[in-house]
Amino acid sequence: MPLIHLNAGDDLPDTLPDTGTGPVIVMVHGFKYAPGHATECPHRHIFSLAPERACFKVVSWPRGLGFDGTRPGEGLAIGFGWHARGSLWHAYREAARAGAALAATIRALRARAPRRPVHAIAHSFGARVVLSALAQLQPGALDRVILLAGAEFGHHAAEALASPAGRAAEVINVTTRENDVFDFLLECLVPAPARGDRSLGLALPSGANVLTLQLDDPDTLDVLARAGFDVAPPATRICHWSPYTRPGALPFYGALLRAPERLSLAQLRAALPERAAPRWSRIMPEIPLPMGRKPSF
Repeated sequence: MPLIHLNAGDDLPDTLPDTGTGPVIVMVHGFKYAPGHATECPHRHIFSLAPERACFKVVSWPRGLGFDGTRPGEGLAIGFGWHARGSLWHAYREAARAGAALAATIRALRARAPRRPVHAIAHSFGARVVLSALAQLQPGALDRVILLAGAEFGHHAAEALASPAGRAAEVINVTTRENDVFDFLLECLVPAPARGDRSLGLALPSGANVLTLQLDDPDTLDVLARAGFDVAPPATRICHWSPYTRPGALPFYGALLRAPERLSLAQLRAALPERAAPRWSRIMPEIPLPMGRKPSF
């Protein structure tokens, strides 16, 4: 089976599954999950090939990314669990500690399989975990990183991207205006590392190795459809989980991680819209304003 489950602080198994030369894809969950929890264990939910819980938020990441054990060379999926329960502030602090544990896991992977590509995909506070790990790794430790509605500040992301591993990795920041409320709450409730700092929905630093992709933008979805990726449009105005629950999204990320040479950042950047829609643009048109007033952003 091309899937193993690890938690922060665990050692790699003595023997890894023989999955050929395919990529290693590390999956990192976000807020409210905790390994072993009675109802919110990531390994029984989003990291399972057959999730136990019926809920719109519970979609099998490994299956969506192309892991099911039926094809040679699928690679290896690793579900990385960490304690993301408790208060928002506790989970935010814990994400940094989990990042150190993830860095140790990736070092062990690189020592065990030095020639295989190692990628990461993370949602919500999982983005903080991955960025914290990136800042502690050597160049080339992570090849491509996908952040889904990342719950982190731009200042911390910039520090991670300026590290040796950050400069060598490719980072795809998947945003959506459906997540604006959650980005805003992070900025209001968690002390920012720098005055005026914003969340990754608005503030991921630009660079040749960094791409922001707004997944609720109709023009973006048209570009992806022409490239053969039929990602469903958003069904709601507000949703934190849309970047992975929408039909077609996970297979698209699987293609980004399995064949990065066929979907380069330069190609994507040239085809995608240059600017993201402003914050609240999904919500404000639906809110009636007093006569003569215009929305401000």
